[in-house]
Amino acid sequence: MTTLPMMTRMARSRVRDIMHRKVVTISANERLSTVEDIMTLGRMRHMPVVQGGKLLGVVSERDLLRASLSTLAGHRVEERRAFLHVVAIAQVMSSPAIVIGPEATVEQAALVMAEKKIGCLPVVEDDHLIGVLTETDVLRMVAGLSPED
Repeated sequence: MTTLPMMTRMARSRVRDIMHRKVVTISANERLSTVEDIMTLGRMRHMPVVQGGKLLGVVSERDLLRASLSTLAGHRVEERRAFLHVVAIAQVMSSPAIVIGPEATVEQAALVMAEKKIGCLPVVEDDHLIGVLTETDVLRMVAGLSPED
């Protein structure tokens, strides 16, 4: 059951208040094996893909899994890693990225994520990536926890 104070807080809070400002990005020229390593070490599920400062898309754990399953069902770990090493991120990333502005409400962001069935929204201002909002950030806010960065 949703309480009125929490709903009011979501409607008033802005994306800029809870987004991650320290964003790990990757180039579209990198390989999926690099993304997998960074995501595993950094405990991340999404990475914005940029080229020349411009946001091109987002690569997610789901994209990695889809790429692996589509071609390597039943293969060994070494074969899967070798495959991920030759595939460029641009081949599997979600593009164009669904983005949101920093002044949007958290409620608006949550609606976009729910409607599009995505777990991350790059935050863009003046065509520049300035942060990332994840479903975990929204859940932390709903639970009354402070933002992590």
